[in-house]
Amino acid sequence: MKPFFYYIALIGTISAILTLYDKIAAIGRKRRIPESSLLWIALLGGALPMYLVMIVIRHKTRHKKFMILLPLMAVLHTAIVCFAYFLR
Repeated sequence: MKPFFYYIALIGTISAILTLYDKIAAIGRKRRIPESSLLWIALLGGALPMYLVMIVIRHKTRHKKFMILLPLMAVLHTAIVCFAYFLR
């Protein structure tokens, strides 16, 4: 069970770092991370940290697909983690 929770922690950290990087790149007009890549990372388990970071740093908050999909993914991931925890 521990590897599963390590994975969740790792993917959450990666998603937060990528979100911060994309914000910094947007400010500096440098090469950005494609939205599809951010959404894939979110789908793989990083939706909640990515959503929280986006709210805090005000990044992509006007993009409806991020403000709708990320919370939905976060609820799904939370349900999966709770289910996995109670199954052990």
